[in-house]
Amino acid sequence: MKTTVKSISIVIPVYNEEDSLRELWKELSAALKNLPLYEVIFINDGSTDHSSSILTELAQENPKVVCIAFRKNFGKSEALSTGFRTAAGEVVVTLDADLQDDPQEIPRLLQKLEEGYDLVSAWREKRRDPFLKKHTSKLFNCTTALVTGLPLHDFNCCLKCYRRDVVKELKLYGQLHRFIPALAYWKGFRVGEIKVNHRERRHGKTKYGPARYLEGFLDLLTVLLVTKYLKRPLHFLGRPGLVSGAIGFLICVYLTVLWFTGHGPIGNRPLLFLGILLILSGIQFFCVGLLGELIVHASHENPLSPERSCEMDAPVVINQSEVLDTEIT
Repeated sequence: MKTTVKSISIVIPVYNEEDSLRELWKELSAALKNLPLYEVIFINDGSTDHSSSILTELAQENPKVVCIAFRKNFGKSEALSTGFRTAAGEVVVTLDADLQDDPQEIPRLLQKLEEGYDLVSAWREKRRDPFLKKHTSKLFNCTTALVTGLPLHDFNCCLKCYRRDVVKELKLYGQLHRFIPALAYWKGFRVGEIKVNHRERRHGKTKYGPARYLEGFLDLLTVLLVTKYLKRPLHFLGRPGLVSGAIGFLICVYLTVLWFTGHGPIGNRPLLFLGILLILSGIQFFCVGLLGELIVHASHENPLSPERSCEMDAPVVINQSEVLDTEIT
């Protein structure tokens, strides 16, 4: 495949995938043999099986392999963030280590990237996953597309291709890796999507349970807060406040009319308490939004802020490839 890309970094988070790693490396070597200069960065996210020793062997056997090990499991977002900081390539590609992402799709992602996109995400149109996982994922993707305004079919597929400028801008923590396309889109980058081959899991079992979907919707709320409404909290909190207050006010007006027209006392009606509660809730929403606006204004007046302390133990680099560094510099 002809490409103008000079160097590529492949970033792969690993957590207890001992049976997949050597097979994955063979597939990657075959898929990348006709591509330009590349490195493969494995992020061992505190695996408790033999993944660490296998990655160490791969790093010792292959100068293109970089292996970074965390002392405990910090999650996929921290693993990807560390991989992005380590990557030296002009283009960064991410994929999972469970062999469900097909490395043969990497050249197609690069091809799509050269059409003018900054990030290309894979769409697993025919997912090889259990029924429940597939359909809850569809609901999650539809909701995320509706809320974020980015019409993608598959936000959470790890198989993605990024220009270096994108990964420099991304600040990942918690479970925000699920919303990388939305985060990039809101920063002004062009985001594309292509259909890819998705395979059944060959070894081990999934690391995610049903709680993942509830956490995903909570993280979607976080993404909205830290991107779209970060500098205008009143717009986020004021809307439900106005709706709540308006409904409560109408309820109270309705009860007042009943009282004036002789329909009996209203002081013992549950509807009255609901109306008062809605009015008070609306006032609280509105006041918190105003406080948020004051905080945002104050932070712009005084931009100096203490540096965020690192809550993660320093990763241990088992082997650092110098292949890309020498070429790029």
